[in-house]
Parts: sequence; structure tokens; C-alpha cells
Amino acid sequence: MPLAPLVTTAWLADHLDDPHLRIVDIRGHVLPATDPLPHYFNHRADYDRAHIPGAVFVDWVQEITDPDSPLHARIAPPERYAAVMNRIGVDAETLVVAYDNADSMFAARLWWSLNYYGHERAAVLDGGWAKWTAEGRPVTAAIPAIRPAVFVPRPNPSLYRDADQVAAALAAGAPVVDVRSPDEYHGLASRARRAGHIPGAVNLPRRSLIAPDGTMPPPETLRELFAQAGVTGDAQEVIFYCNAGVSASYGLLALRAAGFAAGAVYDGSWKDWGNDDSRPIA
Repeated sequence: MPLAPLVTTAWLADHLDDPHLRIVDIRGHVLPATDPLPHYFNHRADYDRAHIPGAVFVDWVQEITDPDSPLHARIAPPERYAAVMNRIGVDAETLVVAYDNADSMFAARLWWSLNYYGHERAAVLDGGWAKWTAEGRPVTAAIPAIRPAVFVPRPNPSLYRDADQVAAALAAGAPVVDVRSPDEYHGLASRARRAGHIPGAVNLPRRSLIAPDGTMPPPETLRELFAQAGVTGDAQEVIFYCNAGVSASYGLLALRAAGFAAGAVYDGSWKDWGNDDSRPIA
């Protein structure tokens, strides 16, 4: 089965009965930064009404995050993450295909988190729930019976960056890409106490990395967009950040879809940097 970062709806429809496939529904939404808290929501009720046959539900708000972190969306520690993967039946042989209803933002976060914990057999359904249902493909309300598995987390530090590593990368001239909205980048809105962006970071909004139909743009288009942000195929280090690391994961997914091997996510992102008075802002 493919190890590409994306699979098509046609491919998934042809493999629904594959015993080594685990489909994950990770639908949810995020409210604008200017709205009152809370901002993060799962869509478990939507899953219960209808989902892709065989799909299991994962709550992006609670299950794959660290409840002890004030930044909330920061990746869950190994034991907590493994417990979720055990519950949904993911082991070393499982190909995980994730989908959502948010232009693959949450699915990308699951894809990144799996890769970070050493599970490279992961992909995102290109176009997600919207494309699947628009094509009239099958849905069900039946909850699948899942045999628990044993997931062994093996953190891959090459995919993860903290604030000190971001600062060092900037000092070395590596591209740092802010995938938040232009308003957030320019300090007109913020999910952190301070507004603005990391000095030296280039703004490449996530929306610009999504085709009109909600799919990933073709590789050549992505390469053009990344080149405009100073990211080319010979880059040895590219760091993506957003507000908390979720949209940044989509940035890394797009980089992989463009055919580039470099790239990491600043987990904690602007909520970490923007709330730390010791860090410079622009």
C-alpha cells in the first residue's frame, strides 16, 4: 500500500476492506482568534450520524494533545498517544488514512503526529469528507468493532522543533514559514497574549496551499508557492509554525506533496513564542 502523504477518494473506495487499513475520522473546527473561548471543537456527533465505512473517530481536541500543557494543542506524550493508537487498532503494519471536514487541517495533524512517533504508514485523504460525499461514495452510521493493537511510539526528533531550535534555525538562515492568516501574521489578530510574528518568518497562509475544491494543489503549483516563500528543493531545514502546531502540520504535508524531504513543525507555535516575553516579535 502507498506511503505517499495523500491518497485519493478512488483509491480509498477500492481499499475499504483491506485488513491492514485503518481509516480515521478526525473532523472538527476552530473558531476565529477574535471569538470568545473556547475555540477548538471535535465533531463526534457528526461521526455518529455518518462516516466512511470502517472509520474510527479520534478527538483532535483531547486525545492527541497534552492535557498538562497550557498550550493545549501540543502533541500528547508518548504513553497517552500510544493508548489512543492501541484503542483504534494501529500497529506497525497498519496503514492509517485520516480525513476531516476542514480541508485536511486535522487530518494533517494526525499524519504528522504518527510520523513523529515513528509510524510512517500514514496518509491523508485528499479532499476529505467533502470530496467523498460530493462523489456519492458510501457512508454509514455503524461503529466498527476494533481489536486493540500494540502501538510502540518512537519519537523522531527531526520532525519536531521547539522555540530554541527555531531561533537557532533563523540565525543560521533557514526558512521559517508562518502559515497563519495575513491578519495574524501582521498582528491584527492573535491567539497569544502578544500579536505579530517571529522575526524573519515568511507568511504563506494555509489557505494558499489548498485548491478551490479542497484538495492539495498539484506538486508544481506547491513548488512555486514554496519558492515564493524562499523554500526550494535543496533546503536542509524548513520549519512551519501556526498558532499551536495544527495548521503547521498541513504546511509540512504540503511540502511533502511538493516532493521535498526537509521540514519540521514548531509544536506550540505562536502560542508558545507569542506568550514568552523573552522572545522577539515583529
